[in-house]
Parts: sequence; structure tokens; C-alpha cells
Amino acid sequence: MTARPAPRGLDILTVNRIADIGHDDWQAFSGTTDPLISYHFLEALETSGAVSRQTGWQPCHLKFYLDGRWVGVAPAYRKYHSMGEYVFDWAWADAWQRHGLAYYPKLLVAVPFTPCQGRRLLIREDIRSHLSASEVHQALDALMPALGVHSWHLLFPDGTDQALLDKPGALHRLGCQFHWHNRSYGDFEDFLATLTSRKRKSLRRERRQVAEQGIGFQHWPGDSLPEEVLDDFFLFYNATYLKRGMRPYLNREFFRNLARRLGRQLRIITAEQAGKRIAAALFIIGDQTLYGRYWGCLEDYNHLHFETCYYQGIDLAIAEGLARFDAGAQGEHKLVRGFEPVLTHSWHNVDHSGFRDAVAEFCEEEARDVQNYHHAALDALPYRQPPE
Repeated sequence: MTARPAPRGLDILTVNRIADIGHDDWQAFSGTTDPLISYHFLEALETSGAVSRQTGWQPCHLKFYLDGRWVGVAPAYRKYHSMGEYVFDWAWADAWQRHGLAYYPKLLVAVPFTPCQGRRLLIREDIRSHLSASEVHQALDALMPALGVHSWHLLFPDGTDQALLDKPGALHRLGCQFHWHNRSYGDFEDFLATLTSRKRKSLRRERRQVAEQGIGFQHWPGDSLPEEVLDDFFLFYNATYLKRGMRPYLNREFFRNLARRLGRQLRIITAEQAGKRIAAALFIIGDQTLYGRYWGCLEDYNHLHFETCYYQGIDLAIAEGLARFDAGAQGEHKLVRGFEPVLTHSWHNVDHSGFRDAVAEFCEEEARDVQNYHHAALDALPYRQPPE
């Protein structure tokens, strides 16, 4: 542990396992609305070995103290590389290395392998109004020498956390993703009715062509997931990475643990042809949001990826009455299928004044490009009328 809480002000203590905080204490701060920041999700990553010093994700969870009182937590890791983050700082690391400096380790406040917006600073609501962004940044800055890291990075905070991070002069990066919004649709046809005629016909044609290949779908909740379905899903998931010459980040034990812990909040949707499973996608259900996370398939089928990962997800979001469907990072192909551009955020600091100026300039230029892209994407949406 480091950074012992002081009598006054905001201070941070760190622990090396989420178990050192415990289920009840963690959940008291995280709440139950977002399963991706739940104790069960983060603990499954640790107990499966998916995050560890050996994988370059050393748990280093934060405990916030205000005037000596424990007021919050945050998922955090001491990172020894930049893989699995989806906010890319490889160029920064290269610049450090070219000048004979060490960029790693760094402190990452994030949910591993998860480019989904959500709360990161799990601080009591009655305390947040008493904190300023300057205090939060100062407390995180103080961790750098204590932990022996050279920078800190907080990824994909939601709007609630933005107020605790939005400090003039801070290193702030923008990104853009595509999310689907449920405007009280009764079914998929209700959603299609809001699109232009050409796009509506295109989506119907894609769904029809999947059906014409004799492909059907089954939904499997985590609390009744057969082992053979999990085996097939993990095979497909592995194939997605192996096709790119990469090793998968997650292992079978993680998915097995997660299904047990999340129960019906976890769904695997399998695609089947002639009685054989040919593809699968995993979804996680929050109070208001459906998260589309992992997908895999051994062979190519016409439009199967769009159907399994997006259209089946839209069907599920409508059936569950969810307001939003976050299908993950990147993908302009989502735009023409009704997924709307959404700005994402990350906050950073580095301990080298010379490099910090260069990083600040980079962030400003990148933000202008992202904002222009976001505006262009809004203009390209396939809706008959602009979404409200």
C-alpha cells in the first residue's frame, strides 16, 4: 500500500487486489447499474489471471480518502505496455524511448480491455460536490512518485466524472465511437421506420440474406449457460485474435467465472446452421445500457457479423427496454446502420515538462480533428429526420 491518508484533503491509498477491498465495500461505492465496474467483473479478471504482473496489468486499485474518511474507489492498474486500452499512446512511448527515457510503467485508471464509457471515480455522491478537479488531479499526480510510474491515464469516464476531471490546462483527449439509441421502439421494424428508404431496404436485405443461408440464433443467459456453448464461444473468440496474428487477452476461466457471477446480466448469442454453432457474440446487460463485447466466427458468412453483433443486439436492447447499445470501439460501418457518433474522453498527466508541452499540443490538434469527424458523422446518419 502507498499514499497513507492524511488528516486533511484528498489522498489516495492503493491495494494490489480487489479482494483487499472486498465485495461489499466495493459495491457500496460502485453501485449495481454498471456491471463492467462491478466487483464480480473485475474480480473475474484477477482470479482468472487475465490481469496480473505477468500479463502487464498489475492491479493497483485506488481508495480515496477525504479528510481521513474513506469516500471512494477506482479500478486501476500499473501497466507495462499499452495493449488492450483503446486509447492509443504508442507514439508517446516511442518518443520517450528515442530520448532514452522509460515510459513504462504507467498508472491506468480504467476497466481492462473495455472501451466503454462509465464511471471510473467511484466516489460517494454526497462527497463529489465538495471536490474540485484540481484536487483530483493533484491526488493522482501525487501517486506517480509513490508508485514509481511516470504518467497516469484515466480512460472512458462518463459525464458524471467529467466534472471531477475537467481542469484547465489538463491533458484531455477526445475520441469518437458509435452507439445505438432506443427511442421507445416496439421492435426492429419500428427502428427501421425511422431510417431513409434506401438504408431501410439495405438492412432488411442483410437480415434476409443471413436467414437465406439457413442461419438461426439462440440466446443463452449466463446462469444457464451449457459448458459446450461456452467452449464454442471461446473457440470463436480465440479465432478472432488468431486471424490477426495476436494472442487473445482473455481466457476461458474468465468467461466461465463471469457467467457464474453475472448470471442473466451476461448473454451469449450463438449463430447456428444445420444444427451446428458457427459463430457467437457476448453481451452484458446494465440498467440502461447493453454492452456488446466479444465476437468470433471460424468461417466467413454473408452479413453474419452485422446480424450477430448489431441486429441481434438491437433486438435484445429493445426486448430488455434498454436505452442504449454500446457495441464497442471503432467501426464506421455502424454509422450506416443507425449507430450515432458519440464523443469519448480520456485524461492524462506525464511527469516530464518538456514532453508534456508536446503531448498537450498533440491533444489539442487531435481534438480538433475528432470534433470535425464527429460533426461529419452526424451529417451522414441514415435517419429520415435528425435524431433528437
